[in-house]
Amino acid sequence: MLDEKVLVVEKNIIMPEEKWFIGFLPSDSFGAYEKLIQQHKQFLPRFQVEEDDNYKQIIPYLIFEHDNRFFIMQRRETASEQRLKNKYSLGIGGHIRQEDMDSESLFAWAAREFDEEVHYSGSYTVQPLGFISNNMTLVERVHMGFVFLLQGDSSDISVKSELKSGGLATLEELDAVYDGMETWSQLVYVWLKAQRSQTLLENKGVCSCAQQ
Repeated sequence: MLDEKVLVVEKNIIMPEEKWFIGFLPSDSFGAYEKLIQQHKQFLPRFQVEEDDNYKQIIPYLIFEHDNRFFIMQRRETASEQRLKNKYSLGIGGHIRQEDMDSESLFAWAAREFDEEVHYSGSYTVQPLGFISNNMTLVERVHMGFVFLLQGDSSDISVKSELKSGGLATLEELDAVYDGMETWSQLVYVWLKAQRSQTLLENKGVCSCAQQ
């Protein structure tokens, strides 16, 4: 796996200093980044870029929701990625290889990742949620996540890999496994929970804004 060539963009191009951020950055558009990726993409051996923070590996990170429940996976003890074994993940997705590039659209890459990772019977819509960048460790410094929300009309979803298990859970139920989540999943989960809380307040006619 580490000798495969994966999609990267130089860090100072995809994330120049004035745009640096740490954590989850909400966004409803990936258009400008799609253009940057197409113009400056490179495919380099994964073993090389895993330890070179001059590059950002581009990772589609897909959050599946059905009827206010979210798909949560757990990597088993026998998972090949030892840094993530037993961890819970809200995100479906992974690295993009050159043979995956049959389209210029990040949305198409996201759909391909979804179909590779899970069995799903139903249709879904796709919308951008935002970006993840977390520079606290070397592993996190060399990746940039493009987070999508997939809203499905069916609960018939399961993991293809024998190295993972998965199921649907409400945000409240996910509280119990928060400490065991991957960092990226924790970042998205906190944002989702805040958004849902704000929506509930607005639906009840409550304003959470500070008085002037």
